[in-house]
Amino acid sequence: MLTTSITSTENFFKNAVKSIVLKEDRKVLLHKISEGIAKEYLKNEVVNLNFICTHNSRRSQLGQVWGFYVANYFNLNINSFSGGTEVTAFYRNTVKTLQKAGFDFQVSDFSHQNPKYEIRFKGSKKSILGFSKRFDHPENKEPFIAITTCNNADKNCPFIPSALVRYHLPFEDPKASDGTPEQEKTYLKTNRQIAAEMYFIFNEVKRLTR
Repeated sequence: MLTTSITSTENFFKNAVKSIVLKEDRKVLLHKISEGIAKEYLKNEVVNLNFICTHNSRRSQLGQVWGFYVANYFNLNINSFSGGTEVTAFYRNTVKTLQKAGFDFQVSDFSHQNPKYEIRFKGSKKSILGFSKRFDHPENKEPFIAITTCNNADKNCPFIPSALVRYHLPFEDPKASDGTPEQEKTYLKTNRQIAAEMYFIFNEVKRLTR
């Protein structure tokens, strides 16, 4: 079992929501995504979200894990998955920053190249499986709404023709800090931002689907 938690997931989540300051154009984008998810939810009473970035190692994994948590927080029937156009690994620094947010990681299938983790948080009745995979892996349920998370400068951010709809929600890649003194701080910053923005999206979905 991998555990380096320094706080509860709920505390990390609530603090992230309190600390974030969103610009107006970002709020407009988040509202647009919320409305699209709510529309699908009202139609089918379930939504599958697929967070996608090229390598499925950092931002898309953070999106999946926080989507899993926030769906539970708001009691919404929304499933979160992640994928990429290439298979690499659930990067170790991504695992570490999520552990610091209180998530529990249990290795379910060990591989030096691409281990699989069962991921839970305190009080969760189910887990999700975290590992690097293509966006069209059988683990990722269809039909899905695609949310691409690579930043605007990443020209390789994938186009997903099989998605019901695709939204581009760019986040800064913490990869640039790997191996530097700023590494932990940078990953925590991205971790907090994604947690807070998932709150914004899911809170709006809850309001729109009451």
